[in-house]
Amino acid sequence: MPRVLIVDDSPTETYAFQGMLEKHAFEVFTADNGADGVALARQELPDVVLMDIVMPGLNGFQATRQLTKGADTAHIPVVIVTTKDQETDRVWGRRQGASGYLVKPVSEEELLRTIEAVMSGQTLG
Repeated sequence: MPRVLIVDDSPTETYAFQGMLEKHAFEVFTADNGADGVALARQELPDVVLMDIVMPGLNGFQATRQLTKGADTAHIPVVIVTTKDQETDRVWGRRQGASGYLVKPVSEEELLRTIEAVMSGQTLG
């Protein structure tokens, strides 16, 4: 069963993504800020991390950089999932090591397709 960590400070978004994933037999972990997300990723070593950008404290770009550059977590693909739809944000996300970038709202089909792709080693815009 694939394991996914959702890092998002919105309980509504977290609940929606968790429901989509659990329906398809994913094991889901959640954190509501970047620092807790990094700590939980290091503890649980999920197969994929879904990372919001705008969060209090450690933002999603900073948390993504820590995970993708960390010796113990560099192998875990991070997909940024955000409302920020600017090309500069996409480029910055890739520079932090993100394997994918999705703009909210995200359909269940798009979410599952992206997770499957990054778990197989693909990098998506």
